[in-house]
Amino acid sequence: MVPTRLDFVAIITLITMLTGTVASSFAEGQPNVLMIVSEDNGPELGCYGDEFARTPTLDRLASEGVLFENAYVPYSVCSPSRAAFLTGLHPHQNGQIGLATHKFAMYDKNTPNVATHLNAAGYYTGLIGKLHVNPESAFPFDSHQIPSSNFQRKQSVADYAAAAKRFISEAGEKPFFLSVNFPDAHLPFIRKVNGRPLKPLNEDEVQPMPWIGVNSPRLREQVANYYNCLERLDSGVEMLLDTLAQSRHTENTLVIYFGDHGAQFPRGKGTVYEGGLRVPMIVYWPGQTKAGTVREELVSTLDVLPTILTAAGLDVPKELPGLPLQPLLRNETPETWRQFSFALTTGSFPRACFVQHSVRDERYKLISSPQPNTENLDANTYLDKKHPHYVISGATAKEQLAAPKHVQQAFALWSKPPRFELYDLKNDPYEWNNLAEDPDHAEALNRLKTALSDWQSRTRDPFILQKNVDDYVSEQLANRDFKYRKMKDFRWSYIDDFAKWRNQN
Repeated sequence: MVPTRLDFVAIITLITMLTGTVASSFAEGQPNVLMIVSEDNGPELGCYGDEFARTPTLDRLASEGVLFENAYVPYSVCSPSRAAFLTGLHPHQNGQIGLATHKFAMYDKNTPNVATHLNAAGYYTGLIGKLHVNPESAFPFDSHQIPSSNFQRKQSVADYAAAAKRFISEAGEKPFFLSVNFPDAHLPFIRKVNGRPLKPLNEDEVQPMPWIGVNSPRLREQVANYYNCLERLDSGVEMLLDTLAQSRHTENTLVIYFGDHGAQFPRGKGTVYEGGLRVPMIVYWPGQTKAGTVREELVSTLDVLPTILTAAGLDVPKELPGLPLQPLLRNETPETWRQFSFALTTGSFPRACFVQHSVRDERYKLISSPQPNTENLDANTYLDKKHPHYVISGATAKEQLAAPKHVQQAFALWSKPPRFELYDLKNDPYEWNNLAEDPDHAEALNRLKTALSDWQSRTRDPFILQKNVDDYVSEQLANRDFKYRKMKDFRWSYIDDFAKWRNQN
């Protein structure tokens, strides 16, 4: 018996009911984009081989999509990292080189970004969670729900899913872009919130990440609760993906998940070490990604905006340093890809000020400190309990003394860095052994120094000039009293000075 057209309609309707796919998903057009961002976590997920992680949803997402083994951020603190992936520009290019809560800001409020690009293309755009970039008016999302940082987790992960459901309903027939920014795993590492996780990990069930270098019952408790935060995050992602499926948009949605930077432990967040810069990144796009693909190339959160614009059929502005990920998503071998990954830190606020750059290639990592052998205030937030912003997940003096000798030496070097550090990431992935003075590695040192200098020149990095470094640091150190926070019209001088320098050079 030959089926009639009505029979085919019935079959398609049944498939739609079973798979959650709507008829519009079969039509060609601009895909929806769901961008999921977690806070302060590196690749401590099951799909990245972490033995303590309990992240079944993200693991499944990776098994159905593409996992990027070497994904990096250009700055390992919230505001600069977020401004970077939203604008597609390095922090020194957009101006957000410190925390928005400390009045650091972009040079120009008219800087194009994901919201302005997609609004103009007819997308309905939304943000759930904090923005944390100055000025917020530069990002004209159509919808912004749960705008606080929510570090105390007063809004549950279920609230984020409910907000996503409202947003998708509001989008109607328009293609949508939705960025969902969860507070986990930012400090405080809260053990359990609204019953999640159901069975939290304890300190005797985990070990600190190997790049931290210290180990004690006190620190293991922090690590356990960090993993509990990640499990709670995973449950939030599960609810979010369920919401997407219930809306019948899964088949026409590009899903991008990544962390905004590494975890807040010693030699992590705020640094240019791997623990701060390397993040998880997973992309799932039905019909466009091959399930279970793992890519080893150096990728960046700067690639997110070019990827979204390309998916939406829009031109990628030539000034953006990122690359569309589409060839990698299709599991192709591109003719050319980036050889180097670059990063910056300024310490992000006056009491943690210290300027450093890093560049890594497939094997080696160079760290450049333009004010060598001076006090690294950012390191002190982790290593000195007398620091006004010492974090509970740092290392106490007793814990440091109990650490292996190579860890103590690394902490000393971090506290007062030399001009250059060089690490062989193949043989020393946790960056314990500085090879900058080793003549056997002179070629790698000089090659990365040249790459860094060329990049600074090409991207018009103001910190390429020692005077700009010195002036910036002097102003930061002069404002460690925080009086500026109560000054309504206070404006860091770099915002105008660096913008002017960049326009002239």
